[in-house]
Amino acid sequence: MRVIFGIKQHKRLFVCLKSYPERMQIVEILAMLLKFTLAITILVGLHELGHMMPARWFGMRVEKFFIGFPPKIFSFKYGETEYAFGATPLGGFVKISGMIDESLDTEALKTAPESWEFRAKPAWQRLIVMLGGIIMNVILGVIIFTVLTYLQGEFFYKTEDVNKNGLYVYENARLAGFQNGDKIINVNGITSENFNDLVDPAQLFEDNAYYTLERAGKEIKVPIKPDFISSLNKNPRFIEPLITFEVESVEPKTPAFKAGLMAYDQILTINRYPVACFQDFKLKLLENKGKAIKMGILRNGSQKELDVNVLPEGTIGFLPRLSLQQTHRAYTITEALKEGPSRAFSVVVLNIRAMGKMFSGDLNPSESLSGPIGLIKAYGGGWDWLKFWSLTGMISMVLAFMNLLPIPGLDGGHVVFLLYEMVRGKAPSDKFLENTQKVGMVILLALMVFIFGNDIYKLIKDFFA
Repeated sequence: MRVIFGIKQHKRLFVCLKSYPERMQIVEILAMLLKFTLAITILVGLHELGHMMPARWFGMRVEKFFIGFPPKIFSFKYGETEYAFGATPLGGFVKISGMIDESLDTEALKTAPESWEFRAKPAWQRLIVMLGGIIMNVILGVIIFTVLTYLQGEFFYKTEDVNKNGLYVYENARLAGFQNGDKIINVNGITSENFNDLVDPAQLFEDNAYYTLERAGKEIKVPIKPDFISSLNKNPRFIEPLITFEVESVEPKTPAFKAGLMAYDQILTINRYPVACFQDFKLKLLENKGKAIKMGILRNGSQKELDVNVLPEGTIGFLPRLSLQQTHRAYTITEALKEGPSRAFSVVVLNIRAMGKMFSGDLNPSESLSGPIGLIKAYGGGWDWLKFWSLTGMISMVLAFMNLLPIPGLDGGHVVFLLYEMVRGKAPSDKFLENTQKVGMVILLALMVFIFGNDIYKLIKDFFA
């Protein structure tokens, strides 16, 4: 019933764990920790509740219900069960009498089974108990994605609008063969009026994936190679609509206002570097956070140069008028009930494909796996509840998938042995189950050491980058 952390890709984006300020404020760090702790409390609490509830229904004795791992912060006993919060918020467990679990407490198994023990119940009841945590995580993930779909709908660019200016290409895509201004025709032969569908990471994990583009009036194909997929772990942004802009309005008392920027100005350069689109403009501002820049503009046919101080957050204080606007699609309750589960399970499908790519060697596990430190950073500073619930819903589905893996020590390992018992009509021996549990714990501990070490390595690498 252990809970572990898994792959970091999502349907609409690869969760980037590196785009954070080099020096984070204490408040931001505390916000990250609080959000992570809240999310894990919800995810683990419901997961373990999914085990405890059917165990109680079937008359099994539940000795302990833990969120987090020892040492205990506090605990209380209600009825026959001890409820506790552990100081290590990386998972949780319930201890059911008569069950060989990660505690490896086998003393009670030396006597005849009691009616209230796990081992005394029919295999189908034990199977439901073991699947309960996974089912709860799936239900939570589906509910979150369904509610978010209904409340937020979907924002997207129409492909035909994107192709008016073409694509803006980041370095990883440029190295793969894309160029600024390319027009997108299809991905893997699939066309869509929704640009989000054409940059869906799930498309990139298809075998022999490719993009069909139009460049200078000619049709070309750009294959998606393993090194390109790996590069997305470092920078998940690869292509976007190329968006031109001009100044719509300037906020009073801001650096832009003080420098003399006016509505309808067209920004041409920053420190004499051309910024033909909004993406280049934003990148240049971020490169010059907290610095003074020279900004070339076009006003009424005449070019001018303004001295502007960039704020620490990488802005100067004006509202842009963008050449391309997103389309919003609202979902009815009925539509959300269909689309929400689809989005939830797409997370699982993407993780399965990503694991396949890792086993085949196309993806580097050290770049594709993320642990608690990575997830804490992913939640970010500030209290963006939309981001919080989106990420929590994604993690809930990933936890369900990871816990279903047939590894002794995880729910999936117990499920395999119970299915064997149901098919053969005879359970494996207690000694066999005990030994496989030990092997499973070694595997899980090794995996956790790798994930933690990998998180720490990436943290140190980012610090000195």
